[in-house]
Amino acid sequence: MLDIQLLRTDPNYVIARLNSRNYSFPVDQFNHLETERKKIQTYTQELQAKRNAVSKQIGLAKSKGTDTTAILAEVANLGDELKQSVIQLEQIQSKLQKILLEVPNLPHDSVPHGNGESDNLEIRRWGVIPSFEFEIRDHVSIGEGLKLLDFEAATKLSGSRFSMMKGNLARLHRALAQFMLDTHIQEHGYTETYTPYLVNHDSLYGTGQLPKFEEDLFAVKSGGSANDEEHASGLYLIPTAEVSLTNIVRDEIVAAHALPLKFVAHTPCFRSEAGSYGRDTRGLIRQHQFDKVELVHIVHPETSYAALEALVGHAETILQKLKLAYRVVTLCTGDMGFSAAKTYDIEVWLPAQNTYREISSCSNCESFQARRMQARFRNESGKTTLLHTLNGSGLAVGRTLVAILENYQNADGSVIIPEILRPYMNGLDQLCTAGGQ
Repeated sequence: MLDIQLLRTDPNYVIARLNSRNYSFPVDQFNHLETERKKIQTYTQELQAKRNAVSKQIGLAKSKGTDTTAILAEVANLGDELKQSVIQLEQIQSKLQKILLEVPNLPHDSVPHGNGESDNLEIRRWGVIPSFEFEIRDHVSIGEGLKLLDFEAATKLSGSRFSMMKGNLARLHRALAQFMLDTHIQEHGYTETYTPYLVNHDSLYGTGQLPKFEEDLFAVKSGGSANDEEHASGLYLIPTAEVSLTNIVRDEIVAAHALPLKFVAHTPCFRSEAGSYGRDTRGLIRQHQFDKVELVHIVHPETSYAALEALVGHAETILQKLKLAYRVVTLCTGDMGFSAAKTYDIEVWLPAQNTYREISSCSNCESFQARRMQARFRNESGKTTLLHTLNGSGLAVGRTLVAILENYQNADGSVIIPEILRPYMNGLDQLCTAGGQ
């Protein structure tokens, strides 16, 4: 959430930065509410001061033995009027808060200006794009050819945009998550965290999914009919472990010496993908349920951009160890996520699509989420200050599996298992058609 004081003191700057994100701030509505707030706030303060003054008169009158009936009546009237004024002020502030909850973060000055994906800025590339002397197959054809990827069974169980893996493909999926966790814990200093898969409204408000993106979430019912709103549990399936990990510090004051906090978690993620109808309907790229190893940093504001570079590097390490070609791009102002001030996307090479596709998105949210969560630390002067929060995939497990299937495929339909993963596969070096293994 933006600092309302910045809107009050430098609205032109805020509006210009938001315009660069293709977001039109409701200036007239905000200014009208601000005018009302100032008027009612001033009137409330005047009533409070008047009531205090009259209360002192009561004390003086009593000390002199003077009749206080009229003064007491005046105080009572002032109290009623003050109560109504406070209620009006709270209503105005609530409306202002509602506006702020819908406003995205301001882009950092280093973010390139642009309207969409085509305006993103490539930073670097790594690895060699493989060449094949046979017709390239996509991951769906490979997985189904191995009889290890079954979309028909998943559709029967749950509907479209679900998948079922079997045998050594399921094992490879598990091995990937274990390998990612081990790397981030042992080499990058993260604390492994097992988090709830269900979270409440406050958690989703804290990281910015609510109220703006409720249609992309799966709400959970508690008893009764699936369509019975009276049985809403108030809980949602997590769209990403970013929600549960970042909200660890909600309503907390973290000791400065404890910073930075670095958490990693492997969880399933659940998204309705309401705004993505028709995109990537084939295969594992865009699913309602998928696994991700999530990285979250909670840091001092002065170190958050150094932390962002480190975070991206940690995610890149996974692809380098797997020897998968990728590139890193800086998202432009028009392509960033709601809570981000700056985002790097890591895009892995997918041979069947002949292009790079996102496999990790690493963002610095600065104080945007911390303000919503009231997540603070006590600085060197003893003053409580908002933390900065960062998050990124390290990596999306399903998309990493897609990249392995396509980049390590053989002409006979088998798939070489990257060397780094073989210890997690009991030495198995390939997925092959024989016996469906």
